[in-house]
Amino acid sequence: MTGEDAAPGEHTAAGEPGGDDTAAGEQPGADASPAGPPAGAGSGLDETDREILAIENLQWKYQGAKEMEIRRRLGLSPTHYYQRLNVLIDSRAALEHDPMLVGRLRRQRGDLR
Repeated sequence: MTGEDAAPGEHTAAGEPGGDDTAAGEQPGADASPAGPPAGAGSGLDETDREILAIENLQWKYQGAKEMEIRRRLGLSPTHYYQRLNVLIDSRAALEHDPMLVGRLRRQRGDLR
C-alpha cells in the first residue's frame, strides 16, 4: 500500500525516494546534500546555515510538517529559524552556495533586487 510509504506531511525533494532519510542514530547535519557544491565547503556557511538552506530546498505537503522537521533537525523554534533564514539569505556566502534558491527566497520575501 503506497499510503504507508509516505506519512501525511512528509517532505519530498527531487531525487529523494522517501521522506525518512535520517536514521535514529544519525546527527541532523550528517546527511550529504547531493545538490551542494563539492568545492564550497569553506564558503563561510556553518553546518546550521547549510541545513537551513537544505530544508528550504524541500517541498512540503503540509505547513506543520516543515515546522516539525525544523525542530527535529535543528532544535530551533520556527520563529528563530525564520529570523535566521532572513539574515542568511542576505549573505554573500548563501548566495554563492545556492544562487537559485537564495534568489527565489529573496523574491518570495518581496525583494525586487
